[in-house]
Amino acid sequence: MSDLAQTEGRERTKTNALFNDNKLKLGVFGVNCDSGCAMTVVEERHKLSWELTKQIAQVADKAGFEVMVPVARWMGIGGPTNFNGRNFETYTWSAGLAAITNHITLTTTSHVQTTHPVFAAKQAATIDHISGGRYCLNVVCGWFSPEFEMFGVPFMDHDLRYDYADEWFSIVKRLWTEEGSSCHQGKYFQIKDAFSMPKPIQLPLPPVMNAGGSEKGRNFIASQCDVGYMAITDHNDMEAIRRQVEKYRRLAQDKFGRQVQVWTPAYVVQRDSDKEAEDYLRYYAIEKGNEMAADASARYLGVNSEIMPEAAWQTFKLHLKGGYGGYSLVGTAETIAERLARLSDAGIDGVAVNWVDYLDGLNRFNAEVMPLLERANLRKPFSPQV
Repeated sequence: MSDLAQTEGRERTKTNALFNDNKLKLGVFGVNCDSGCAMTVVEERHKLSWELTKQIAQVADKAGFEVMVPVARWMGIGGPTNFNGRNFETYTWSAGLAAITNHITLTTTSHVQTTHPVFAAKQAATIDHISGGRYCLNVVCGWFSPEFEMFGVPFMDHDLRYDYADEWFSIVKRLWTEEGSSCHQGKYFQIKDAFSMPKPIQLPLPPVMNAGGSEKGRNFIASQCDVGYMAITDHNDMEAIRRQVEKYRRLAQDKFGRQVQVWTPAYVVQRDSDKEAEDYLRYYAIEKGNEMAADASARYLGVNSEIMPEAAWQTFKLHLKGGYGGYSLVGTAETIAERLARLSDAGIDGVAVNWVDYLDGLNRFNAEVMPLLERANLRKPFSPQV
């Protein structure tokens, strides 16, 4: 067997951490953007730099985290920090991290209307080779309309964005799997003699994720993706979460004969007491919250105080400023581990987490929460072989 044959065409369960046997998988979310996912003005918020990015990725890699998931941003959302305005483009970001990590999966979050599918397929395959089969594609349709104006492309109605994504990914998939050149005549793309070599390392193809919550989005996840991100609205109703997870699984299995992992994003505030953690959340998200960024995000997401009771609106904004609307993991290491165990019991396969200060948060989490997850048989101790 040639050296080339030995390195190309490997089963992705052997190369990609997303397919390991940990009952509860973990990701790091949003490191590629200034302020990360926390809409706050506190001094200790995430300050984007390549050196810090490398440190965070390598700490997560050595701790056994399964995946790094970036946010696709092209411009800031506003407020005194111009939230997320400084950001790294996700394909080059993932390629850089692929070269300096050994185990963790590197994701590109790709706005389908800003990246041509032929170019995306080639970039993705390149990262898959740099990483040795540790690549994942996060397909996003976008919600922040000013970013589309930057590219001079129309901001389509919601369902049309998913039709576009479906056609976009069908082209990427063909370029990943078909030999020779191929043509495509569709509603959105007309492509002649498209060709891409080398193919990705992973077989049958690299994993794909999406965060669709609408009926159209859930169908895209069920038919095309390996990982679906689910937003949790009531953080304490575990039966509702369980039903929501099952809805994703049944759709994939019954309609398409497929299995999907169900993940959720979460923000972590870990302190020595629950009160200290809750006080810090109130400090950074309420006293020092970036109200302008939160209001702008809510507006572009189509959410406002007029369609919600006042208490629900304030809770929504708290979680939005706390960490992009993710599930709240606030308290001691024991409290956080217990809440993660409850998510796992409700059927969640993985949680992509973020902190105000990623490096500090990762070190606390690895030292105190990770052993509790291992003790609860949610994760196996990680022993890197490289």
